[in-house]
Amino acid sequence: MDLRQLRYFIALNEHRSFVRAADAMGITQPAFSRSIQGLEQELGCRLVDRGSKDLRPTPEGQVVLQHALSLVQGATNLSHAIARLNKLDSGEVRFGCGPAPAQKLVSDAVAHFVRCYPGIHIQFGVDNWERLARNLSREEIEFFVADIRHFEADPNFQTRPLKPRNGLFFCRAGHPLLAKDSLSTNDMFAYPLAATLIPPSARKMLANLSGKIDVTANVQCEDMASLVRIVSQTDAIGIAVEEALNEPMARGELVRLHFRNLPHNVDILQARCGIVTRTGDRLSAAARAMIELLLKLDSETNGAVA
Repeated sequence: MDLRQLRYFIALNEHRSFVRAADAMGITQPAFSRSIQGLEQELGCRLVDRGSKDLRPTPEGQVVLQHALSLVQGATNLSHAIARLNKLDSGEVRFGCGPAPAQKLVSDAVAHFVRCYPGIHIQFGVDNWERLARNLSREEIEFFVADIRHFEADPNFQTRPLKPRNGLFFCRAGHPLLAKDSLSTNDMFAYPLAATLIPPSARKMLANLSGKIDVTANVQCEDMASLVRIVSQTDAIGIAVEEALNEPMARGELVRLHFRNLPHNVDILQARCGIVTRTGDRLSAAARAMIELLLKLDSETNGAVA
């Protein structure tokens, strides 16, 4: 028994005629009939009621048909899966990214990828590292690009570091804090905080600075463009990577805040980005190509990027 015979039997069931089925499969009718007879001999039963006008399958034939459909579809899926692993002229790549790398690196990489491989479908979403990890564990994505501090010591994940993304505290132009000559972090905690999901280590640092047990953002959003708009219209203090703020700061809409008791580039102000995959996973050719492109573009930047 082979898949060719099963495909012929499926065709016979669809066309209910040896002549029409043979023609559909592109072989002669005698050769087609011999293949069906060979399958019947191998299985030791009649698969088709030749006495019926429309060549209905026998009870045994119904069982064989059910399994034949499953086997043929499985073989097709296997072929597609192998092609997906090794070809870049079709298929898809699904991945996720955190807010920091989404600002420039990922969007630039996707643009390059589309130019190089226009036949590949790309699906990526921006989210925080917690939800991205869940999506990866459920195999909904092949990899993600985000802060890797939570995954470096986890044997279930493999990480490839990228250059860190520098962040900063910022507020709208005309904010009350800007009237002060010198600012401390105590001044910041008098206002709402707007940020993406804050890593535990950074939350601990904020808590220590504020004298509280824990600190969370009053407004949490993984879309930095939305955070920028919110901060520009309120007295909230924002935390974001420089890449999201260059243009509104250049226009004078936003102002960078400096706190005298907070060193530059402390833990809370850096996104330690990297590429995260599941240990032992075989990535598709499209995913491998996207990762190599991300690494290449990242290597072409100088230092911790803005």
